[in-house]
Amino acid sequence: MALKRQRLAHRRKAVGHTQESLAEKLGVDRTTVVRWERAESEPQPWVRPRLADALGVSPDELSALLANVDAARTRRNDRLSAVLKNPRIADLAAVAQLRQELAQLIDSYDARPSITILPDAGRLHSEVGLLRSHAAGEAVRRALRDVEAAASIFMGQLVWDASQRRNGQAALTYYDQAAHAAKQNKNPETEAQARLRRSFIALYSDNDPKSGLAQAAQAAQLASRSGNHALSAMALLHVGEANAMMGERLVCEQALSQAESHLGRIDGDDGPGALASAGQLNRLAGSCYLLLGEPRRAQSLLEDVPSCTQERRKSHAIILGNLALAHLRQRNLEDATETLHQVIDAVEETRGGGAVNVLFAAGRELRPWRDRQDVQEIMDRTLALMSS
Repeated sequence: MALKRQRLAHRRKAVGHTQESLAEKLGVDRTTVVRWERAESEPQPWVRPRLADALGVSPDELSALLANVDAARTRRNDRLSAVLKNPRIADLAAVAQLRQELAQLIDSYDARPSITILPDAGRLHSEVGLLRSHAAGEAVRRALRDVEAAASIFMGQLVWDASQRRNGQAALTYYDQAAHAAKQNKNPETEAQARLRRSFIALYSDNDPKSGLAQAAQAAQLASRSGNHALSAMALLHVGEANAMMGERLVCEQALSQAESHLGRIDGDDGPGALASAGQLNRLAGSCYLLLGEPRRAQSLLEDVPSCTQERRKSHAIILGNLALAHLRQRNLEDATETLHQVIDAVEETRGGGAVNVLFAAGRELRPWRDRQDVQEIMDRTLALMSS
């Protein structure tokens, strides 16, 4: 279900602004205005007075415009609507439509808070399960199991992120569903993705690097069987991170080297571009060296992550959070607080659970300097974020 602030868009048009001209007047990117009108983000407090002035409304009227969010469900074709009423007639065309809807939801992940995506993702996940249970014909059931596995992985990602990485158990249930469907289809690549997601719960929620290591290593083996170098590299990077958490530097660096080898063998057909990004190596290697107590080396790696990661707002916020920690552990408070402001900006828009956790970790480490004005500003913004 797409969301849109219809009244906000109408008001902009009524005062003669295009999205481009309003963005220019406010000193923001056009995509920022687009996200406001799609209800994917909120205007930051500092820009609201100027936005109200540009639209010719009072602050209270602006708040009302922002609060008015209309739901506009993407229109489905008649065939899929008929199939959902009579699941036994499900065919590959209906499966393709569901796959497309899932892809659109996944594409919105980095721009929207997970809690706003969950209702549509949950509905689609249930619909796929319903059709898979009743569809006639093994080819259709097999295709539905593939979509169900992908939808289950995405649901696990959403519920975990929406809970700020606290509700790992619900996510694990979805990942188990995905792994089961993948095994039925004899699809080691999808099973590897589910296992890798399980490792994230162990590493980042449960603080259990041994379990995380086992899951990531199993994911690496499955990915290798499937021939997916991008996924193999990602799993090995998390093998390295698990070892870094346990202080095992040599084994960590061996895993990073193996991941780099896989990244060098990626071709155009080898999985999603995000996984294949050259920035993944620096991003997770930086995290590893931060865990190993080498903040200077972590900083050099994190600063070298390609700027293209900025499009993935939630992931980029985690990178910035780790970079802030690297600055902080070198007692470079000015750079640390400047970077943390960027993290908070991203979290205010996306509510990404990973970045929230890194932000809170940085806040704890900032306490000895809480009397400094720049540090107090970070603490005040973090407190406001928690209260909103």
